[in-house]
Amino acid sequence: MSGRGPGPAGPPVTYLDHAATSPLRPGVAEAMAPFLGARFANPSGSHRLARDARTALEDARDQVAAALGADPAEVVFTGGGTEADNLAVLGALWARVGPGPATVVCSAVEHAAVLAPAGAAARRAAGHPGAPSVELLLAPVDADGAVLVDGLGELLGEETAVVSVMLANNEVGTVQPVGAVVDAVRRAAPRAVVHTDAVQAAAWLDVAALAAGCDLVSVSAHKVGGPKGAGALVVRRGTRIEPLLFGGGQEQDRRSGTHDVAGAVGLAAALGAARSARAEESARAAALRDRLADGLLSSVAGAVESADRRRVLPGHCHLRFAGVEREELLVLLDEAGVCASAGAACASGALEPSHVLLAMGVPAAQAAGAVRFTLGHTTTAADVDRALAVVPDAVARLRAGG
Repeated sequence: MSGRGPGPAGPPVTYLDHAATSPLRPGVAEAMAPFLGARFANPSGSHRLARDARTALEDARDQVAAALGADPAEVVFTGGGTEADNLAVLGALWARVGPGPATVVCSAVEHAAVLAPAGAAARRAAGHPGAPSVELLLAPVDADGAVLVDGLGELLGEETAVVSVMLANNEVGTVQPVGAVVDAVRRAAPRAVVHTDAVQAAAWLDVAALAAGCDLVSVSAHKVGGPKGAGALVVRRGTRIEPLLFGGGQEQDRRSGTHDVAGAVGLAAALGAARSARAEESARAAALRDRLADGLLSSVAGAVESADRRRVLPGHCHLRFAGVEREELLVLLDEAGVCASAGAACASGALEPSHVLLAMGVPAAQAAGAVRFTLGHTTTAADVDRALAVVPDAVARLRAGG
């Protein structure tokens, strides 16, 4: 996605941060537009305009369900991936907690939207004497960031309430062995609920097939070319969750609040478009990613690829540059019009090393020079060419003290 910067004198913009957010796909804005205009009604009403909005909402639910391999009644619309993750972890935990202890088992490389609510539940339980105990346990990962299923299995037991392992990592892009995780949980902790955060994977992978055994599946619209502020949680039939939001009882009492019809329509349109174009886009992005990674590895001494690209999403290129600080490098890249990130978008500007890289065994000093370049449906060969021209010079400047 090349263009001009903010202002006539701005440098050309090369956008390589699709893992943070991706531009709207063709047709998404058009699908949403009527519900930002004349078809504005609240779908919870009873008059004709409300019925029209409700029909559109349920059509969107059908489309999301088809894309995710769910029944329409299993789809809960949310305000994004973070809310979907919180509802999955806390909702399932609260539905399970009784007089005995409960554990939440996560991979050590989960997104903060999973780790933070699980950790908060454990801290709150510890701070209230007499309350049921909650413990967060982290499963180890290998050097590529894939969870070690045997290691996770050692953490499972009768007290396991929730197991959460993402379908693909948001930082380094590693695809997780979710099917094997589900099998391990069913054997060792049959009462546990299995959740997968498919937010990063939905643009590239067949979530319906890969997450078929999971009880809860989270997705977010803006990662697949839809609008920000829209997402969904699949809650398989028979899976109990407690709501986080109370009020009007929408979404079968699982998530109260007036529906964002336009957001739901945009999510459905983006998921459908991504699903239709997946094979072609994956092959194209992987070829561009390989050219970007190979070019930077050959032109920048000391550059290291963080994970085996055969195990990562097609659009992910995560590199570590020895002798530079990532925030300084990102500033220089931005000045030259190349948009990249240090990892999770919500951690931008953070000075501490990535918890993902540390869990992978990367020393903190090496993690300091990590940069994530992520490609998407609008990435072109010109974008890769521009990055190959800009990044080596920016690294050289920093290493020379410039």
